Amino acid sequence: MTSASKTPLLDLVATPADLRRLPESSLPQLADELRVETIDAVSVTGGHLGAGLGVVELTVALHYVFDTPTDRLIWDVGHQTYPHKILTGRRDRIRTLRQGGGLSGFTRRAESEYDPFGAAHSSTSISAGLGMAVARDLKGERHNVVCVIGDGAMSAGMAYEAMNNAGAQHARMVVVLNDNDMSIAPPVGAMSGYLARLVSGRTYVTLREAVKGLTRHLPKFVERGAARAEEFARGLAMGGTLFEELGFYYIGPIDGHALDQLLPILKNVRDTAPGPVLVHVVTRKGKGYPPAEASADKYHGVNRFDVVTGEQAKAKANAPAYTRVFATSLIEEARRDERIVAVTAAMPSGTGLDLFGAEFPQRTFDVGIAEQHAVTFAAGLAADGLKPFCAIYSTFLQRAYDQVVHDVAIQGLPVRFPIDRAGLVGADGPTHAGAFDLAFLGCLPGMVVMAAGDEVELARMVATAAAFEDGPIAFRYPRGEGVGLDIPSPAPPLEIGVGRVVEEGTSVALLSLGGRLQECQRAAAELRAAGLSTTVADARFLKPLDRDLLRRLAREHAVLVTVEEGSIGGFGSHVLAALAEEGLLDGGLKVRTLVLPDTYLAHDKPEVMYALAGLDAAGIVATVRGALGLEIAPVQRLAGAPKRS
Repeated sequence: MTSASKTPLLDLVATPADLRRLPESSLPQLADELRVETIDAVSVTGGHLGAGLGVVELTVALHYVFDTPTDRLIWDVGHQTYPHKILTGRRDRIRTLRQGGGLSGFTRRAESEYDPFGAAHSSTSISAGLGMAVARDLKGERHNVVCVIGDGAMSAGMAYEAMNNAGAQHARMVVVLNDNDMSIAPPVGAMSGYLARLVSGRTYVTLREAVKGLTRHLPKFVERGAARAEEFARGLAMGGTLFEELGFYYIGPIDGHALDQLLPILKNVRDTAPGPVLVHVVTRKGKGYPPAEASADKYHGVNRFDVVTGEQAKAKANAPAYTRVFATSLIEEARRDERIVAVTAAMPSGTGLDLFGAEFPQRTFDVGIAEQHAVTFAAGLAADGLKPFCAIYSTFLQRAYDQVVHDVAIQGLPVRFPIDRAGLVGADGPTHAGAFDLAFLGCLPGMVVMAAGDEVELARMVATAAAFEDGPIAFRYPRGEGVGLDIPSPAPPLEIGVGRVVEEGTSVALLSLGGRLQECQRAAAELRAAGLSTTVADARFLKPLDRDLLRRLAREHAVLVTVEEGSIGGFGSHVLAALAEEGLLDGGLKVRTLVLPDTYLAHDKPEVMYALAGLDAAGIVATVRGALGLEIAPVQRLAGAPKRS
């Protein structure tokens, strides 16, 4: 850590231009101070910590060597960019990370000119960087394009598609592979650093290109032999054969925490790269903070914590989290049915499948950050008689939509899709919100779509999916805790396409799908207190709709309000279409559909976001009163949220 006798340097660095005025000898001190500042900031806000600590020196080196923001620096995913934000004019706001009105936890174009590309999903950086490199060349400009991508993100096919394209185009760009999955072993020591500096330097590059030019004029068998000899030697020494095959000039591996190695190599790459270059750096997540280094997940994502002890603040749980309810319910089903298997795309703990895997390791498959593969892999399992549960967050399932359509739905394969993080998720913001799955799944022929209103319903939906073998079936559930209900064991499956009435009334009907059920009940209590007898129904199914329930609600009530935590095109749209087909919109029924507003909601506390969207009890009450022409108190809402009258 920073010595107390040294003058603090971080206070002198408001932008990377200030950083570049410092002597190289002072950069290790600056890196130490940057690490301390990152730890302190995240201790206040919570967020992603381990990944950022692992790239402190790399962040300093990149901004020191490259002329950002003129040179484009693109971070894959973006959860490791807190040190980057501190160095790029956002230090004064760093303790607003992931808070309402504060900094995003990821890169965001609207936030800073130093964020040339926004990201919170992985494996996009090389594609975006190639696009920027081509745009630069077409405009006759000369700036550099640098992409930083982690070894985990390299498990996604998109990264290799981009590298293959970049190599074929011989695009001048730099990809930094941040490898934090391997230890800094002897090959990444002084000799490796020396060799990396050597092969990245102008002399070696020029000689290599000259030799290539010479061999092109030799007989073909000699040229091929020389190429194979060089490839073998470089691959044996440095492991870069795969990247070389894709057309990248490979350098590494090098110690990503050693500035004396990073700086000269990055300068060489900046000054001599004839085409696409991959620099392989090895880092350690949680570097420099012992509690993170000792943690199994290296403090990947943390709540607020005590800097001295590393102890994280823990909210008192009133009920099991939905994720855990899903996992324990699936385990119970799997004990009775050995055909049940589970698939996740690099999110075993996030989806609860780490618990399933602990009991059924041979029946649990983590395919890495490869959602497309996960879905088609599950389709293959289903095609051969197994019962795959392909657990993917709503926001990440978007990445595999063609596979859901082409490989699962069209073939009618019984793949089960548990969809976690339905609706708004708070601090992670719009990139992680589960806003669209109802719309993009509900339009698929043969797809059964359910949404859980509480933890008992979720357990029953797991049982329903386990028993259902007539085609694909999906069930969604929100982030956070259930409502504290006792879950029966075993949980009985639901009858497909049948909803339920939770509370009976006569004049107003609130028809909920999913996690807003409790807000509907709160709204009903308030409406009853105002003299409006209110029915609360839980649709359970978007598809197939319970038309008997829908007809009853439409015929027996003056107002029908649908409530869902999804975008337009989902449950409310299906209800309106069904009502129109049944001729139930012609008799004076007042119908309102409450959905997420037609905008991307900025990160905040979930309850604040739902209130602004009009999907809390107050918003539901205001909608009902507006439909009836009753006076309503002003309700703050977002532009794009449904009007109340």
